[in-house]
Amino acid sequence: MFQTPHDRRALLAGALTAGGGAAASLLFPHWARAQMHHHHGAHTATGTATGATTEGALSGEHIALNIARTPFTLGGRTASATTVNGTVPGPLIRLREGQDVELAVTNHLDVDSSIHWHGILLPFQMDGVPGVTFPGIAPHETFTYRFPVRQSGTYWYHSHSGGQEGTGLFGPLVIDPAHGERVETEREMILMLSDWSFTPPMEIWRKLKARPDYYNFQQQALFENPSGKPWTQEQKLAWGRMRMSPMDIADVTGATYTYLINGQGPDANWTGLFRPGERVRLRVINASAMTIFNLRIPGLPFTVIAADGSDVAPVETDEIQIGVAETYDLVVTPDARAYSVIAESSDRSGFARATLAPRAGMVAPVPPLRKPPRLTMKDMGMGDRDETDHSDHAMGSMEGMDHGDGGMAMNHSMRDPATAPGVELTPGVDMLAPMPTDRTGERGLGLDDVDHRVLVYTDLETPEDRDDLTPPTREIVVHLTGNMERYMWSFDGRRFSEMVEPIRLAHNERVRFTLVNETMMTHPIHLHGFFFDLVNGAGKRRPRKHTVSVLPAGKVSFDVTADAPGDWAFHCHLLLHMMSGMFNVVTVRPLEGGAA
Repeated sequence: MFQTPHDRRALLAGALTAGGGAAASLLFPHWARAQMHHHHGAHTATGTATGATTEGALSGEHIALNIARTPFTLGGRTASATTVNGTVPGPLIRLREGQDVELAVTNHLDVDSSIHWHGILLPFQMDGVPGVTFPGIAPHETFTYRFPVRQSGTYWYHSHSGGQEGTGLFGPLVIDPAHGERVETEREMILMLSDWSFTPPMEIWRKLKARPDYYNFQQQALFENPSGKPWTQEQKLAWGRMRMSPMDIADVTGATYTYLINGQGPDANWTGLFRPGERVRLRVINASAMTIFNLRIPGLPFTVIAADGSDVAPVETDEIQIGVAETYDLVVTPDARAYSVIAESSDRSGFARATLAPRAGMVAPVPPLRKPPRLTMKDMGMGDRDETDHSDHAMGSMEGMDHGDGGMAMNHSMRDPATAPGVELTPGVDMLAPMPTDRTGERGLGLDDVDHRVLVYTDLETPEDRDDLTPPTREIVVHLTGNMERYMWSFDGRRFSEMVEPIRLAHNERVRFTLVNETMMTHPIHLHGFFFDLVNGAGKRRPRKHTVSVLPAGKVSFDVTADAPGDWAFHCHLLLHMMSGMFNVVTVRPLEGGAA
């Protein structure tokens, strides 16, 4: 039986409040655990967690997973990671389309835990979100996930409890198609991108609440504006009065993060071996907590053949921006030399690095970090201005704005309720983009001026025409809102802790969601339990995704058929944004007289 909305609000209220203390250390409170059984026997993690994403895959119909704390060493420092079967990332789970699977997950921690199967279509009770779909896994207990495998492709799994995915609890999940791959390759490798800090996620969150630019060491690098001229003192003061910075690309940066590929830092240089001339499939997964990556392989173009586990028509490119929780399958044909795989954080405060090589020990040149990007007037939703010519005029217009009471709230010119009538103008909303635009055909932040090809969402289309695309019967507009100075994030101005109403869909209805980003940050938005059809101009070849990045002051639309009854999480996949309140539940109910 589904939860009632009243029960859900009672259970979840207060879990994400700004001063939540112990309550804020968990994403959700947990209900009674009557459906769980106790697992007897002690477990002690030994050794050091290391990435093991291409060997020792777990497969079959019965798989055992153990969540525990394990020493993790990086750059000569050792900390305690939250691991699955003792490694970061956790082991590769390899399934086959059409099989049934049971995954018995035992929690050896002293706190609750969980695993969510990201992008997997399954009964909502198996989705793994504590407080929404099940109680969570209590300390020293086992929960068994059971579901039929109805799809194929590249996916992943991660905790949905207490920020644990930010301390190592994630791993790759690959499902082989029942009738063979559409694109044949001779070899495959998994490249799992992540970020690691020796500061726990909740401590990072507290630092950001106190000072939102705590990790932004590039704030002082404002030597030039987009016109190439030095900032005037008046321009600097204008940004300051609005509590904005053109360098606010990422909340958490290389000041605390080390960026990893397959659990290894840039100096460790994870290496994947190939035979020259063979076609290699790279399954790229962004499993980071807070980092959007720009991935490229200098000197080696790649062909994108799948996005979020779904096949797309092959498109050759040189760089992709991959949002948190997105996956891309790439095919490369390397020559007899080494290549560096570079995954640069979108703010360019650091990078992850791996090597593709025909022999162990080979290395390739590592390019220096590129110049940090800067936000523009377009990222504020102030029109498609050419800032090279008009930045002084733009800054002048900002200087003339009314900046509110003591600067604590955004000026009223940037909070015109007429631009977003569905938004509640709470203290958690510091701006509303005056002119948000569809940016699905644009490159990610900082990639406009690179001199090579960059994948954009409008490049994605299915290999063949689809016959399952029907028009939506209604539209739901969701505004992505926030207040950077107070580090508050929300949908429509309301944080999830504030007893928001769920988004209600009728069983099997066809709905268009339009996401409007009212902030100056990119938000990767994930809907559990469904694939949606991205509105990107591809007509009958619209791609299927489960996660989509919405650029600052941008709009993205997708259509979804509500064919899976239950309660489904819907949230920003930046971990600290989700935990701060950019979260809701999509509730799908059977029609009157239908089965529950």
